[in-house]
Amino acid sequence: MLLHLLTPSSVAPARPSPRRPCAAAAVTVRCASSSAASPSSSSAAAAAGQQVANVHSYGTVDFERRPALRWSSLYRRVAVGNGGRPVGRILADWDEGERRLDKWELCRIAKELRKFRRFNLALQVYDWMTERRDRFSLSASDMAIQLDLVAKVRGVPDAEEYFEKLPDPLKDKRTYGSLLNVYAQAKMKEKTENTFELMRKKGFATDTLPFNVLMNFYVDIEEPEKASTVTDEMKKRNVGFDVCTYNIWIKSCAAMKDADGMERVFNEMIADESVVANWTTYTTLASMHIKLENFQKAEECLKEAEKRTTGRDKKCYHFLITLYSHLQKKEEVYRIWNRYKATFHTIHNLGYQEVLSALVRLGDIEGAELLYEEWASKNSSYDPKTMNILLAWYSREGFVVKAEQTLNRFVEKGGNPKPNTWEILATAYLKNNQLSEALSSMEKAAAVTSASRWRPRPTNVETLLAYFKEKNDTESAARLMSVLESRGCAESEEYKSLINTYAFATA
Repeated sequence: MLLHLLTPSSVAPARPSPRRPCAAAAVTVRCASSSAASPSSSSAAAAAGQQVANVHSYGTVDFERRPALRWSSLYRRVAVGNGGRPVGRILADWDEGERRLDKWELCRIAKELRKFRRFNLALQVYDWMTERRDRFSLSASDMAIQLDLVAKVRGVPDAEEYFEKLPDPLKDKRTYGSLLNVYAQAKMKEKTENTFELMRKKGFATDTLPFNVLMNFYVDIEEPEKASTVTDEMKKRNVGFDVCTYNIWIKSCAAMKDADGMERVFNEMIADESVVANWTTYTTLASMHIKLENFQKAEECLKEAEKRTTGRDKKCYHFLITLYSHLQKKEEVYRIWNRYKATFHTIHNLGYQEVLSALVRLGDIEGAELLYEEWASKNSSYDPKTMNILLAWYSREGFVVKAEQTLNRFVEKGGNPKPNTWEILATAYLKNNQLSEALSSMEKAAAVTSASRWRPRPTNVETLLAYFKEKNDTESAARLMSVLESRGCAESEEYKSLINTYAFATA
């Protein structure tokens, strides 16, 4: 058994290295499978292995050690938007009218926003501090975080420009590590490898993090066999492994369908006295076993993960719920959900989203609808991502009326649909041959003012263009072209090809 039969002959000797937990401050490395177990996943094999966000400390402030003081009130005001006002205005008004803000407080707010993937808001907080450099002393660690946020919000070219403009003293292992992660996340092979080589030459590749980023990159670009060359270099250079290193290495073995390799790496991890296997390790193993269709071993790993849950970490519960749903274990999903609710006083939107996705995956639509009503009755902040999960199922199954009713109630209660919300409804209309309604929904999607980079699905565009051409409906075709132009699609080769294919004949 992978979890229990750890004989001396199967265990590699431990390397002397400092204990290094996989935690803290600037760059995100996915320790579990890159094939995330998300609400949009279509199969267990493709979706198992939701990403685990971990970051590495380069001597930055460990915000969790300081008790929550007055930052939370301002955080709530920034997070809910306070009437749609820009973050900079909210901070300035607070700074002038309530009390003077300090750097720790602002960094703590940005950290919380990043935790909930509110990257645009977090970047605005850092931009506000950057505009006041005479007051806020920003370190290389701050620059690394801001670089990562620029890439997530504005794209890789802007992140490169940001890096180039940094003063040379701030181009250290923190900011180079952040740039490396930007390239790796974008799957830009040449730039990822060149940046890592530059870090080697500058003496910046001495910590675990850049090696983890490179390993994970190779798995993401479907070259998992190269992960072991990275671990070989780490051993040669005496760079200590952390939990992320082993989890990514296990993931690379699974990508090669090497179950024996997974067990060998796990045994090496157990023998490494500098690392303690935690719930992340076992959920990673479970994800990989699901991918390899070793369902019994996957369930055993989930039981081990559950033993290692802590009272304050919601992520583990999210993973357990998701992975049990991939195993089609409905009773276990409800059991973990009940334990979740008993453990935490407040259930955030993300918790409901995980369970709602799991119930939809299990085909328990009655349970999903009840859960959605529970969420709607308890929340004053109506996150469309939660509603979209149920809406997408109605769309796939052809329940157009239910989809309309759900969206209408959401809007009536004060919810603001996102562009992809309207496109989900448009897809339902297309399946029901209601093309006029589908076009109207596309127009509503394009009209939403947000930072979203939404573009209509090419398949939906093609369906509409083909219909309009067949009916010689030039007016509707022009309306659809306006949607495409408003979202910058007109210059995209993929959309250009569709437009040319279904162009109306000219006299």
